[in-house]
This record gives sequence, structure tokens and C-alpha cells, in this order.
Amino acid sequence: MVESKGNVVLIEDNDSNRTAISKALEKVGFAVKSFDSGVPAIKHLERNIKPVVVVSDIKLPDINGMDILKKIKELDPNIAIILITGYGSIEDAVEAMKSGADDYLTKPLDLFKLRKQVEAVYNRLYLAEEVENLKKRLDKRYGMENIIGSSQSMEKIFEQIRLVAPTNSTVLLTGESGTGKELAANAIHQLSPRKHNRFLPLNCSAISSTILESELFGHEKGSFTGANQRQKGKFELADRGTLFLDEISEINPEVQVKLLRVLEGKDFMRVGGSEMINVDCRIIAATNRDLKKLVDEGKFREDLYYRLKVVSIHLPSLRDRKEDIPLLVNHFLKQFAEEQGVDPPGISGEVMNIFINNPWNGNVRELKNLLQSVIILSRDDVIKPEHLPPEYNIDIDIEMPESNSYNGETMAEIEKNAIFNALNKTAGNKTKAAKLLGIGLRTLQRKLKEYEAEGN
Repeated sequence: MVESKGNVVLIEDNDSNRTAISKALEKVGFAVKSFDSGVPAIKHLERNIKPVVVVSDIKLPDINGMDILKKIKELDPNIAIILITGYGSIEDAVEAMKSGADDYLTKPLDLFKLRKQVEAVYNRLYLAEEVENLKKRLDKRYGMENIIGSSQSMEKIFEQIRLVAPTNSTVLLTGESGTGKELAANAIHQLSPRKHNRFLPLNCSAISSTILESELFGHEKGSFTGANQRQKGKFELADRGTLFLDEISEINPEVQVKLLRVLEGKDFMRVGGSEMINVDCRIIAATNRDLKKLVDEGKFREDLYYRLKVVSIHLPSLRDRKEDIPLLVNHFLKQFAEEQGVDPPGISGEVMNIFINNPWNGNVRELKNLLQSVIILSRDDVIKPEHLPPEYNIDIDIEMPESNSYNGETMAEIEKNAIFNALNKTAGNKTKAAKLLGIGLRTLQRKLKEYEAEGN
């Protein structure tokens, strides 16, 4: 059985040609819808899912092929069109290509060549669609949707990201380890005009000071022992994109000087090089240390510090935004349950109580890793204290209200409470509420319809 590829609309008034073309394309897996005139084909396209490609004769009894080309492009410019022209009518073919046709065929038809051309157009469209889908997935994975929170501190972060993203300003992200600094950097990149170019992260603390300079600026062949060939550095590779320098506090004084020069002049030399290289690269830096204190101690250049913190965004610790913990728990449980192919479990009031009061020294990263472990090791419907590692099973001596929002309730109930809290905060503005929750507007609307159907 031939694997189905996609749809083709065929417009050909000659019965024998129409039959032959249909069979030739169906043989290699295309679903062909054929018409003997143009008007019915146009009506079909107006009310049906777009085909992979339209194959049409230029000479038709009711409408000219060039008019069909124009109407289809008005209907959807992404529909591919191959026109069939009579032998000797090369002028028609040239005009068709200028008007937006993807290819043309001349009569008498070579069915083998026809198949190859349709497949080539299909492969090109399929690749373009895959690239677009990948971009959308990247936007979703690395955009604002992946930073979860509706607390006031996170509202401020979201607003700062939206404001700084469209600019070329250098950004300094501060906050404890695990607070999501790289997620914020990714979101800034994905919301910027540079989103179609590279986002390159470099952890400065994970690379020895002896090779960090080469990693950043590249090197020439023979510039040091082991430099067997020229190598581009991260600045060159991130040209027209974004370079994310994590743990910027760990770079040595010599590299600090060279980094400052790049930030000020946007040019540098490779290690062992003699030519200046110009780059257009946005810098986002991050640190979990107090850079100002390091400046006062003489361990970090003051001029570089102020050059990096043109815009400064501080990511709060998880213990400073405890109201976001139920949202984060819900998000991670759904994510990991989906990856494991199971239904997301509920969570007991005791466990949520533990989560709310845990100090989370590892912040969101620690919570995420814990929930991933629980999903993998437990298949119960509700997460209870016994499912947690021993270090999390501590006595929490706090006064809980008789009817609290977590006690014994499912994640669906926690999710509902979060949604209505967000709507209250935004005075019923669904668009703003969706942004606060880190979900799409359609998702929020669907959830509200579900609650309405439930009579809530």
C-alpha cells in the first residue's frame, strides 16, 4: 500500500489526459480530486482544506489558466500551482512563472516528469511547513508560555521581558540558581527581531579560564598547542542573533577587558589573529552572585558591570513567590505525565502543604526535578507524602483553614482556582489573564466554557 502524501487538485478538460494524470499521481501516494473545468475547481478550493498542489491546464473551456492562477493566489498564496501549456507556448509558461506559478509542463505530457515535478513541489512545501512548525514549537517551548507564574513579582518580570525584547539593549539577569534565568533569556530572544537567528548559551563557570577566550572569540590555526585549525568563537556564531553568557561573574580579568571591548566596539580579534572581526550580536548575561559586591571587592570591572546592566531583570526565588507553586506543580505534572504516557495524578493537601512551605534552595529547577522523579517512580492516582524523598517529609506546623484550596483537591481544582484568581487580578480581561497564567487565550477560553458547562 502506497503511503498517502497529500491532496492534489487537477483541472484538465481532456478526459484521457485527466485520467492518465490522476492515475500517475495516485500511484505514488497523492489523493487527486479532478475537474474538467476551472469554476467548479475554484469553488472546491474555497470550501475545502487546501491541497498540496494544483495542476491545471492553461486552456480551459470556462476560464483561462492564468485567471485560475490569480484567483488561487488570492485565495491562499501558499497553494502551489503547476500549469500545463501546449507545445510551443513557452511565452505562456514564462508569463505563468512571473505571475506566481511554481512550475509548468508542456504537452505532450511526460507522466514520469509530471510525477517528479509534483513530488518536488510537495517536498518543498512539506519542508517549509516543517520549518514553520519547528519555529512555532520553539516559540512555545522557549517563549513566555514556558515561564509559569501569576504572582505580582512574575507579572513584573513578564512586563520587563516584553519591553526589552524588541530592543538591542544588553540585559543582565540576576537571581539564585534555578530561578529560570536561561528561560527568561530565551524568551527575550524569541520575542525579539533576532528570533530567526541563533540563540547561543555559554556557561562561563563550566569552562576553564585558559580556553574561555578561545570559546568566545575563536582562534587561528597554530595560535596555541592543539590549535590545528581555525575555529570561530561564540561571538561569530551568534552574529545577528543572541549570545547568552551565564555565570558572567566567573570570567577572569583578561577576558573581562576583551569582552568590554566587544560590547563597546562590536569587534574583536581571534586568539592569534591580526584582523578585526565585526559582529552584530546581542548580549544577555546572567549571574547568581552580587556583581556590585564583586566590583567593590575589585574582582569585577566596574565599567564592564555598568555596560552589562543597561537593563537589569531580577528573577525572584521560588520561596518569594509561593503563590505560583500550585501553577508550577500543575504544569510540570502535566508535562511529565504526558512524556510518560500516563494521566497526571492529583496531589494531596499534605503534599501541597509541604511544597508551599519548603524553602526550595534549588528553586524551580529543584521542584521540576522532584516532580519528574515522582512521576517516574509512582503510578498512584494521588501524590502523597510517602511518595516524596525522605528529606521532604518534614513536619509542617502551620494553621491551615478548614477549607483550603489544596486540601485533597485534584490539580483540576487547583487550576480552576488559579484561573479565576488571574481573572480577578485583571478585572476580567481574558487576554491579560492568559498571559499571567502562561497559557494561550484559546486554552483559557476553552477552560471557562468547561466550567460554565459544569455549572460553576
